[in-house]
Amino acid sequence: MFQRRGPSPSRTGLILGWCILLLFSSPFCCVAHFSQAKELFYSIREGVPMGAFIGAIGQDLKLDFTVDPPFQFNLPQQKHSGQYVRLDNTTGDLYTSATELDRETLCPDGPTPQGCVLSLDVFVLPQQYFQLVKVKISVEDVNDNRPRFPVEEICVSIPENTPVNARFAVEQSAVDPDLHFNSVQTYWLVNDFGVFTLDVEENEGGELTPFLIVTEALDREMQAEYITDIIAEDGGTPPLLGTATLKIIITDVNDNCPRFTKLLINVTLQGNTSKGAHLARLHAFDPDLGANAQISYVYSERVPRETQRLFHLDQMSGLIKLAGKFNSETSKFYKLTVLAKGPGCIPAVATVNIHIHKVITAPPAVVPRYIAAERNGVVTMKESEPAFSPIAFFTVKNTDTSQKLDCHLEGFGPFRLTPYQQLQNEYLLETTKDLDYEETQEYELTVVTKGTSGGAVIKTFLKVHVLDENDNAPVFKQSFVEISVEENNPPNTFLFQLQATDLDSGAHGEVVYLLGGDAPGFFSVDRDTGVLSVTTALDREERETYRFMVRAVDQGTPRKESIATVLIRVEDRNDNAPRFINKDFTFFVPENFPGFGEIGVLSVTDADAGENGWVALSILNGSDVFVIDTGRGALRARTPLDREQQGTYELWVEAVDGGKPALSCATMVTVLLLDVNDNPPVVLFPQSNQSYMLVLPDTLPGTPVTEVYAVDKDTGMNAVIAYSIIKRKGAEPGSFVIDPETGNITLQRELSTRGLYSLLVRVSDHGQPEPLHATIMVNLFVNETVSNESYIQSLLTNEAEVVEVEERPWYVGQLTDRPRPFELFPCQPVLIALSVTCLGLLLVVIALASYICCRRIREHGGDGQEEVETPLNMNGGSVQLGDRKIRQMANI
Repeated sequence: MFQRRGPSPSRTGLILGWCILLLFSSPFCCVAHFSQAKELFYSIREGVPMGAFIGAIGQDLKLDFTVDPPFQFNLPQQKHSGQYVRLDNTTGDLYTSATELDRETLCPDGPTPQGCVLSLDVFVLPQQYFQLVKVKISVEDVNDNRPRFPVEEICVSIPENTPVNARFAVEQSAVDPDLHFNSVQTYWLVNDFGVFTLDVEENEGGELTPFLIVTEALDREMQAEYITDIIAEDGGTPPLLGTATLKIIITDVNDNCPRFTKLLINVTLQGNTSKGAHLARLHAFDPDLGANAQISYVYSERVPRETQRLFHLDQMSGLIKLAGKFNSETSKFYKLTVLAKGPGCIPAVATVNIHIHKVITAPPAVVPRYIAAERNGVVTMKESEPAFSPIAFFTVKNTDTSQKLDCHLEGFGPFRLTPYQQLQNEYLLETTKDLDYEETQEYELTVVTKGTSGGAVIKTFLKVHVLDENDNAPVFKQSFVEISVEENNPPNTFLFQLQATDLDSGAHGEVVYLLGGDAPGFFSVDRDTGVLSVTTALDREERETYRFMVRAVDQGTPRKESIATVLIRVEDRNDNAPRFINKDFTFFVPENFPGFGEIGVLSVTDADAGENGWVALSILNGSDVFVIDTGRGALRARTPLDREQQGTYELWVEAVDGGKPALSCATMVTVLLLDVNDNPPVVLFPQSNQSYMLVLPDTLPGTPVTEVYAVDKDTGMNAVIAYSIIKRKGAEPGSFVIDPETGNITLQRELSTRGLYSLLVRVSDHGQPEPLHATIMVNLFVNETVSNESYIQSLLTNEAEVVEVEERPWYVGQLTDRPRPFELFPCQPVLIALSVTCLGLLLVVIALASYICCRRIREHGGDGQEEVETPLNMNGGSVQLGDRKIRQMANI
């Protein structure tokens, strides 16, 4: 921490000892020093990643970091220091550590008036710079928690006689640990069924409590409960939702009283009716539930006690039995007044008239024998029993053989009573078709037996109770559901609530909702409510439609189910910019391409649909030269293009879609013009057909005397030039040859004749399909000097002699134009003699030429030779023809 500057260890120890002594002997100075602690305040949002910058302590304290020894910053071990923040010991910069800052974890008891603050102590060292810095970091809240209900299902009980606009508090309100607008702001119902609404009240502490308000009259007998979802929504952006099932139970109120199905019943008995015979069964009903629907049957006080003892009335079932015997030889009439009592209700009244006929002979007796399950005259049958299922046998015992008996069935329902297999006085009671619990749950039947000649009528009462079975599958209210949802939807978006009903009762009629196996995993359906939602954001460009099945399954055994088809269409949003199929485009076009001809097509795509996917193209630069077809993306030139003026064009083309707001992209288009042989060669030297060159008569064969230099603006083979002589004039026409590649003109033979030699040179390129060419007249004046220029001028202007034309092309070998060595020099000795002679003459000529050249230099002001260097563009590159010494020619 401290740097040594030279003192010895003993001296350093002495200094440290004095410092310690002063430190312990001056406590008040230390306290005063600590009392000057500084405070720094920083703020940071919760949930920031590791390494996020919080603040620069050294910079905010305005410390001078150039001091020596340097500053050191130390963070004492505190409760949250190392867990949430990291301190740079050299700069004093504060950063977040590996543990994510979570305001709800850091301040579980809620924020203080100053907010959720993380307090730190930072020491500034070494001792001579010591400071205590109080750092307070305010952790700002973000919407990272969704509202949560304390229970998954909330039950609210409401009496059915509740007045309209009555309010019921939903005590299990949602909790959101976030603060202010990020906490719960409102509640709403997924389905209010048209009879409820939801209001939210805020108490003095700022807590919101939802209140369920009744907007329409309730009737438990019409609907006993309502099940929906209650949604809690916070104020974040985007808002987060919490869901719980709200079950509204309508409790019964005794608002109905018993009522008899029949107010008057007539019963006829024979005087010898046996004790215990069933005479009549009264039936009253009350649509209430539980204790409110309990009915008891009693006689009215108007019925004498003796009569009540004679005819026993079952208080629970309403069955009247014969409890005693009466005189069978006398006819009597009894009037029974029966009351049906319910809790807190005025009793309902029914009358039973019993007529007793005098018995002359013993009446027939009916003996029932039940096949189906029976108890106290009530037969129970499953609704799955097939048609013609037997219920009971009835045997009629007739004591009076002189009369025939008639036995038939009275009552409503799919039943019949028929004689059994030709047996006398045996009758079978059976069903005539399948029973249906959902249609009728209970039937009351009466087997009536009487003689054909009159007499007593015997009635046997029977009640058939139908047991429910799981014979009905759930039925969807809509078997095909089509839903539209906009892409990029927030997670857990509500889509639709499916509804299915089951006519069965009990568990057989309870319906749960399940997704089919073809449903993607990010769709979910609530088992109980049928609320369909999507847990993730949908992308139309990835998939436009989803089609899957939802199953409604009951809880019977075996289970039955039905299927609804759900079709979800994802609506498009402009979330995709246009995209060119290539990063950039390069088109090769021959020059002189006709105007408005199609150069190329720029293909562009947009994954969006409709107007969002409609793309318009425009040229950002170069629109004065090019135009683009928006429909096809075809690039066209407004005018023909000339490569010699500009060989390459670089354009920026922008594609903009039709969405709001519009999205765009751009690409670079390079148009390269291909050369066309549209320029003939241009001869730069000689400058005109009137130019001439002086050639000395003693010039040796093989000596270059001049050259033809030409250029071609085209490129490639179109710019490769070939030289050839097509016409000659002079005393010795074959004395000069030209190099087809360089254009150098060389003396081929010795010159024996002085005068003017004219060569018509063709300069031709290698273009296809037809080479282009130019011609130039090369004039060579063979003489020692130019003594009479007027004479040469007359030769150039007045000469009209037709010279021989060489028909051979430029590429034919030149050796055929040159005389062979043995033709010029028939023998070697002659060649040697001539060589010696020429050597002597050469010395004389050189001396003479030197004299003439010096004289001409003085006359013409010292005009020197010019060096010409001309670049030739071949195949896109620059080729140097080299330094060529062009001999000076005189212009006439």
